[in-house]
Amino acid sequence: MAFFTGTRSRSTGPDGMRRLLFFFFFVSLTVCMAVLVVPASASHEGHEAHAGEELHELTGAGYPVPGASFRVFAATSIQTAGVGGADPARSAEPAEIDAAVQTVIEALTVLLQHRIAYPRVDEAVKKDVLHAVIVEPTVVNREGKAFPFLVARTKDPGRVNLLISAASLKDKGLLNHPDQLAPVLAREFQWVVSKADTAPKPKTVGGERDLARAPTRTDKEIRELSGEGRARVLQQLFETYLRTVDDLKSLEGQPSYEVGTTTLVPPTHSDSTTKLYEIRVREALQKIVQEPYFAAQTPKAVKSLLNGKIWSVAFVKIEQRDWATRTRVLPKEQSVPVGSGDQTIQPASILVNTYRTAAPDDPYYADTKGLPMGALSADQLARVIAWEIERNIIEKSMTGHVAQDAMSAPK
Repeated sequence: MAFFTGTRSRSTGPDGMRRLLFFFFFVSLTVCMAVLVVPASASHEGHEAHAGEELHELTGAGYPVPGASFRVFAATSIQTAGVGGADPARSAEPAEIDAAVQTVIEALTVLLQHRIAYPRVDEAVKKDVLHAVIVEPTVVNREGKAFPFLVARTKDPGRVNLLISAASLKDKGLLNHPDQLAPVLAREFQWVVSKADTAPKPKTVGGERDLARAPTRTDKEIRELSGEGRARVLQQLFETYLRTVDDLKSLEGQPSYEVGTTTLVPPTHSDSTTKLYEIRVREALQKIVQEPYFAAQTPKAVKSLLNGKIWSVAFVKIEQRDWATRTRVLPKEQSVPVGSGDQTIQPASILVNTYRTAAPDDPYYADTKGLPMGALSADQLARVIAWEIERNIIEKSMTGHVAQDAMSAPK
């Protein structure tokens, strides 16, 4: 009331009237700016991670792809919240973005013309889950880490956007080579289908871990242990900390493979396959920590199994995934204290996709002899698991690769 009384008394003359008009102009301008800033900020933050809900607004009509309901769009700038913008040195020039768009369109055309050969592409088209393909100068997540491809959910449940980095296509020599891009792009469609899946995910089962009593060892202690000593520590970890069973129960009632063949054997009991593969995993892990080959060739795998970084190694059946093995590490904020000391770790899980075969670019491809993961002997499986840990545990422990995609509901 004092403010308005004062304003009223000063507004009796010309100077007071001018002040009053200026006041209302200022207020109106402030309100307009607020209205304009809110949607811009919302759009910016919705683009923050390319891993959460995607609010990236598409501009223009986009470019059609023969036989597809979605279109390809070109983004000329990067809006990624929380990282202060992308590194210009890793971004693409306008001419490269144009070339990337054309290359992507031609590669997608090839995939759609041969959908039978690319089941994930065929599934995505049939379910109409892909809203748009967006070619950006550089694709980054909320931590500012660059990726060649990322799949982002949209505000429309069950539909996603596929983001493609023009800079990455250039660096990998894929610009103007749609025939080479096509198979690479096809692999990304497993993520398109998975992220679009809105089916309820099952909760994991499994008992509580005795974290305080987990007999973890330091890397120095592990190096000084004999093979037999490492095997004894591993056995103690089986009893307190390390899980080797499929928590999702995805193998219940499923057939198993005879070792070295593609012959499937029906289970005698609902949990027969789960128990069979748990025994095989444990035998493989014993080989990793005990045999000299692994200490020499995959030392990170040996240390990670005994120092607490790995808390689950298991066979699973995940049809939505085309990979044969995968390392999943919880983010840093979900770290847990392990053992009697001050050690805190980001729990990691190693998943072996029972009915999948290795891809040619997998480091253990030659060891699998073209067999499904579930048909491998304990010796073969030991090498597969060791190389999976060796190649992935450190990087993913640093970046915090959340396990949601690995926890997809078995179908």
